[in-house]
Amino acid sequence: MTDQQFWQLVTATDLFASSDELAEQLKARLTTLDDETLAAFDKAFNLKMRESYRWDLWGAAYLIAACNSEFAFSEFRCWLISRGQDVFEKTLNKPDDLADFDVMSRQKQQPYPYLDEYDLIAGQLYEDRVGEELPFISSGQDQPKGKRFKDRPKLLKTNYPKLFAQYRT
Repeated sequence: MTDQQFWQLVTATDLFASSDELAEQLKARLTTLDDETLAAFDKAFNLKMRESYRWDLWGAAYLIAACNSEFAFSEFRCWLISRGQDVFEKTLNKPDDLADFDVMSRQKQQPYPYLDEYDLIAGQLYEDRVGEELPFISSGQDQPKGKRFKDRPKLLKTNYPKLFAQYRT
């Protein structure tokens, strides 16, 4: 699976659709793939999850939506991947640049950058078809990469000035 094919499959067509709608859209796209391509997609998705397992990105998620658990951070990374290649790569390059994109989901008037179990869709489809689980691809580390972020407002404002202005003023 090429990077271009991966991004065509995973990128949400409606960035503001509900989590359930986005999951259904991805499931519909993946259903058309053969088993080998579906496994390749799952591997590519897990590699993007691994690539984004970083403290600086978690700090951005914390600032935006009080992301404070491993599970929530996983859902945040799924959401970020669903925003597409440009948003994903630029945000990984500099997490504060996420403020430059109009891609934020909202729930009850609050920022909601989470997609529940988006990363499990390919594996569920594969298991339903083949009767076996896809090989597990771990994050490759016990802790996120980099230095743990500090959650003090002064430091968040210094490290994420654009996001701080957008979500904490």
